[in-house]
Amino acid sequence: MALALPGVANAVPVTVIPGLPPVELPAIPGLPTPPAPSTPEAPQPPSSTPTEEKPADPAMPNVKTSTGYVALADDATHTITWWHNGKVVKKMPISMGSDKNPTPNGVYHTKEKYRDMYMDSSTYGVPVDSAEGYRTYVEYATRMSWDGIFIHAAPWSVNQQGRSNVSHGCINVTTEYGKWVYDNVPRDTPIVVRNTVGPKYQGT
Repeated sequence: MALALPGVANAVPVTVIPGLPPVELPAIPGLPTPPAPSTPEAPQPPSSTPTEEKPADPAMPNVKTSTGYVALADDATHTITWWHNGKVVKKMPISMGSDKNPTPNGVYHTKEKYRDMYMDSSTYGVPVDSAEGYRTYVEYATRMSWDGIFIHAAPWSVNQQGRSNVSHGCINVTTEYGKWVYDNVPRDTPIVVRNTVGPKYQGT
């Protein structure tokens, strides 16, 4: 057995036996007992605040465009995404046609625009005074089909935009977004409608 003597006056003597861990001897009278060595704490990883990830942009639809603009109105997310020259330039919450009056799926193309207008159900055979009839004043209306589907400002459905479908088939957006479409999107821009409960769009 070997006795390791302290190297300094206040060190605690330890008995060293080959093959076994060191054992402390009783304190020597008259000498202060040093505090037991503390075990160093393991370093903690830096705290990280979780960040909310933005949903990834959808893939741009593979459709021809003569204007550089392409749009995807996806009912799965209640969002319309706009690309210009292959880059996303705008995303808008939308409300499309209700289950009773769904927006058909397919490729539309923008046509004429109206700064404001009256939408009248009698133009497609539903009398204004019937249960499903309406005559509604709208602003910033861009026609998507000759049978009456528009993307237009609909301040009355802002609470549903991005959440549910309540229109008669049109794409409802806020007044601000309706104005953006009216001001920026040229005629003959493709708008792809996807994932609604509606039938396939048969128009041009």
